[in-house]
Amino acid sequence: MDAPTGAYATVYTNDQREQLISDLREHFADEGGASAAEILLQNMGLHNTPLLDAMIRSRGEDTVFTLRGRQKKVADQILDTAAKVLPDPQRPALVPDERRVIFLVTGGAGTGKSAIGLQIKAELEAGGLTVKYASGSRAFNGAIREHVGYGDREFRESFTYFSNFVTPPDPPLDVLICDEAHRLRERSTNRFWKPEHQGTKPQVDELLDASRLTVFFLDEGQTVRPHEVGTVELIEDAATRYDATLVRYELREQFRCGGSDAYIRWVRAMLGVTDEEPEQWTPDGLMHVEVADSPEELERIIRTEALAGASARLVAGYCWPWTKPIGKERRLEADVRIGDWHRPWNADSDAFCEDGAPPCRIWAVHEKGLDQIGCVYTAQGLEWDWCGVIIGEDMVRRGDRWVFRRGKERKDPESGVKRVAVPGSFDPKVKAGSVDDEEFARLVRHAYHVLMTRASRATVLYSTDEETRNYLKELVGEVQVHGLRPTWENLPEEARVPHLPRPRRGRGSRRRRQSTGPHSPDLYLF
Repeated sequence: MDAPTGAYATVYTNDQREQLISDLREHFADEGGASAAEILLQNMGLHNTPLLDAMIRSRGEDTVFTLRGRQKKVADQILDTAAKVLPDPQRPALVPDERRVIFLVTGGAGTGKSAIGLQIKAELEAGGLTVKYASGSRAFNGAIREHVGYGDREFRESFTYFSNFVTPPDPPLDVLICDEAHRLRERSTNRFWKPEHQGTKPQVDELLDASRLTVFFLDEGQTVRPHEVGTVELIEDAATRYDATLVRYELREQFRCGGSDAYIRWVRAMLGVTDEEPEQWTPDGLMHVEVADSPEELERIIRTEALAGASARLVAGYCWPWTKPIGKERRLEADVRIGDWHRPWNADSDAFCEDGAPPCRIWAVHEKGLDQIGCVYTAQGLEWDWCGVIIGEDMVRRGDRWVFRRGKERKDPESGVKRVAVPGSFDPKVKAGSVDDEEFARLVRHAYHVLMTRASRATVLYSTDEETRNYLKELVGEVQVHGLRPTWENLPEEARVPHLPRPRRGRGSRRRRQSTGPHSPDLYLF
């Protein structure tokens, strides 16, 4: 009875089905509009260039990120403040400005924090200032240094880690950009360091001592280890101690996961990261979600997309023991075992292993990485078109709630390697002696939140627990795969953008390399 009325309104009843079909055919073209839709989405800025592709295209100099709205406002404010506070190398001031400024930029996954950081890094360096880009993520740093800055020592050395500032640089840097600041530690320590090289003050203080202007990018929802202390409160307290001006910004619009805010909200509600009641997923045309019935089906889907040209990876919760490479040949043990399906974790190694398996720091971007299973520590900060997520038995659905479990291991009598005795979490960072049950549950939720927000087009889920798998199927709903799954082959040509090869070694300066034209596709990112 509430149907709209007027000159353009038509109401059909059940016996007028043929009339409805006839009217639809009159008003809609026979051919699909996928190409036009993709162009529209690109012009709306929902589908951003993948971070590493953008960096490679620019050879690390004039980045091709299109900062929008609040992103651009934040970048402009930082650049403007730097121009006022920091000395001009060309025109030194008679009376130096001694003010200290700290920028704190918060935002969820995919809101453009790294894009802003890399953009201001390029522009500040172009102005002659000394800048370093620090991170707490080996995966992110490894991808940037090994692929964007391949063979370019100066560029590679501008990327570093939070723990590299125990001794402050002399003279101090002009600007230090701290990405993924939620991964800050209490102290800069390493079991391989001599006692005199260990940090003695809060790590955040070491970073502030290293530069005049410091920029922190932080997302408290991505804390996945118990000793990660990076919070808004930590930065605010440090700013007070240093009598520094603190400027805060919050980013809300996100550009990962196809730009689908609905998907981000759905994931957070489903995992219990927020207090929202989880609801059935409603396809929005930006992100695709489905649940696989077996690990074999999950792998087949992901490999099919990768072979067709998409970037794709398999990741899992830390629910199996992790064996270091074995023997001189550095063989990877197939630790991830689900029935008859066995696959190795990504290599716990800084060197290449048997059959060309890449070291952990570049697993996410090396073409051979598809043969191993990644975890939250090697996936955080990166993205792919398709992501297959294995939810292990550290988080299972029982009735109307999630149950979080720690696992126990046993030694296999034949091989001598560790296997699962009691299913659950095997992450050594969240052992019972390290965190209590409440903190354990929070960290596991956050880990799966990170894994489920790595895809830009499609997430395929699989749970090793049948009851959990059925729950996921109820939440995702029936998937009409035919014609709707955004497979690489089904995508319009405008959407099938190939990933770029990394720069070649020994091509001279970045500026000269940028003008030499396209590189041969011998070493692809994915």
